[in-house]
Amino acid sequence: MNDIPEVIRTIPLNYYLYFSTALFCIGIIGVLTRRNAIIIFMCIELMLNSVNLLLTAFSSYRSDPNGQIFVFFIMAVAAAEVAVGLAIIVMIYRNVRSTDINILNKLKW
Repeated sequence: MNDIPEVIRTIPLNYYLYFSTALFCIGIIGVLTRRNAIIIFMCIELMLNSVNLLLTAFSSYRSDPNGQIFVFFIMAVAAAEVAVGLAIIVMIYRNVRSTDINILNKLKW
């Protein structure tokens, strides 16, 4: 317990759990209720960042750097996802003039 930095110890681990859970739930609600592809992307990023927050908090409290390595990989995957996803959405917007996912059923045959 003495290896934990003072800044991290001032906030109990439960608060990180509650905050991360709240962020993840907001992200899930956003993905399930919104129809705009950009907002759905932002909600997915919110869920990924809530997981990153939780991994970082556990990593700091346990003094184990494995959680921070996972955070690095999650951030790399999220950056790749955003680059590819936004490029697809921009191209769809140029063709359809909308980012509504209900209109995007044209991707089917």
